[in-house]
Amino acid sequence: MIITLIFLFQIYGQSLCQNETRPNIVMVMSDAFDGRLTFDPGSKVVQLPYINYLRELGTTFLNAYTNSPICCPSRAAMWSGQFVHLTQSWNNYKCLDANATTWMDLLKANGYQTKMLGKLDYTSGSHSVSNRVEAWTRDVEFLLRQEGRPVTQLVGNMSTIKIKTEDWKNTDKAVQWIHQNAATPHQPFALYLGLNLPHPYRTESLGPTAGGSTFLTSPYWLKKVSSDSISIPKWLPIAAMHPVDYYSTVTKNCSGPFTEEEIKRIRAFYYAMCAEADAMLGQIITSLRDTSLLNNTIVIFTADHGELAMEHRQFYKMSMFEGSSHVPLLFMGPRLMSGLQVDQLVSLVDLYPTILDIAGISAVGNLSGYSLVPLMSKSTAFLKKQHPGWVLSEYHGCNVNASTYMLRSGRWKYITYADGLSVPSQLFDLRRDKEELHNVVLKFPDVQAHLDMLLHKIVNYPKVSAAVHLYNKKAFGAWRDSLGRNYSQVIANLRWHVDWQKDVIANEKAIDRWLYGSV
Repeated sequence: MIITLIFLFQIYGQSLCQNETRPNIVMVMSDAFDGRLTFDPGSKVVQLPYINYLRELGTTFLNAYTNSPICCPSRAAMWSGQFVHLTQSWNNYKCLDANATTWMDLLKANGYQTKMLGKLDYTSGSHSVSNRVEAWTRDVEFLLRQEGRPVTQLVGNMSTIKIKTEDWKNTDKAVQWIHQNAATPHQPFALYLGLNLPHPYRTESLGPTAGGSTFLTSPYWLKKVSSDSISIPKWLPIAAMHPVDYYSTVTKNCSGPFTEEEIKRIRAFYYAMCAEADAMLGQIITSLRDTSLLNNTIVIFTADHGELAMEHRQFYKMSMFEGSSHVPLLFMGPRLMSGLQVDQLVSLVDLYPTILDIAGISAVGNLSGYSLVPLMSKSTAFLKKQHPGWVLSEYHGCNVNASTYMLRSGRWKYITYADGLSVPSQLFDLRRDKEELHNVVLKFPDVQAHLDMLLHKIVNYPKVSAAVHLYNKKAFGAWRDSLGRNYSQVIANLRWHVDWQKDVIANEKAIDRWLYGSV
């Protein structure tokens, strides 16, 4: 069977590239970009001219999802083509090994000139100590605020364009690299540009351990936002929230009161940050056009996850709600359909086989994704391998106190936790309930049973949850032992320090019960 699939991929690769030069491949991956902004009605809230350009001249996937709604595990899935439980990419600290084979490695091995710039974030060992400790201790019976309250900050004036200077510098490097390759067009190239925007900025006033809770922009970008089109999301009463969502709301410091003006301002600033990211995409497209490379280049725009922007009384990601899990995915280039909108459910693991397919390289190994080329190509001279009618996303990191699994299938979104029994599941009918406010799991037990059976066929999620639980204990225990006498001081000064110091003894006892049982 495997030999047959390899042979068929080789046939397709030859048919795609035969008698034609292999296309260049350029991917721009943003951080925390809500995919719903790339098509109507979401696209009406903010001006995104270059995303609109891709949509009009390329293919837009209307139902694209992250495989894990947090930076490093999501990117690990995209670069490896495997679900996070297969690579054990449990949190922002534990992802792929540094020597893991990515699709970029395979492009390079098959004659592509390659370049990776900007935010990569798919290997183990990065992010803050607070971030990893919060992930390890999510099962501990305490409820501590881990993030700063979301705030906005206006900088500069109507002439202030380049705000996220690190992203602009990397964009400039990418443009320069494109111009250099245009001067020596002897081989195809693959370029990856990772942006930090529109991820919130670190809140400086909260000190060096603070996370990203500041939505920051200038009047120049705010003018791109249609204030009248900004919706104020509906919230469930706190008493009616799912217990995991409540935990997320508290740890993200969103359980206090917010005025409608505050919420609208946060959302407006977020959309303005998206507009700045779009402008960087525009620099890449413009440079390809100016160097006459655009006609032979596949341009891809996507993101690692979305941003809740105060939907469901939360900001950030780490949630299976649409704002967090729905990502942009647009392709434009030679031999691809123009103005096409695809309803098929897809996810980031599909990028690995898709990019290899575009390059005419055989895809081998235990990949979780499927090539999307058959869904958007003008050609019919290849095997149309059926993409399944579902997508899987899972989450095992901080701000959520149980391993979480999301299965999208048809109109349904099924979310289950831990072992599937100890925490209530959720079921949303996205056709009737786009805001995901009505959990109908008790109303449709047959649907839940069917989706849970399908989920079990994809992943033995109770076993995975148990493995994550064991990993968390071992990792935290090793970290604590490594600190020796400094442990108490270090843990008391992490991002949760304000709540931790209210009752240090009770918090320490909660950790000991978690690690060792009754104390």
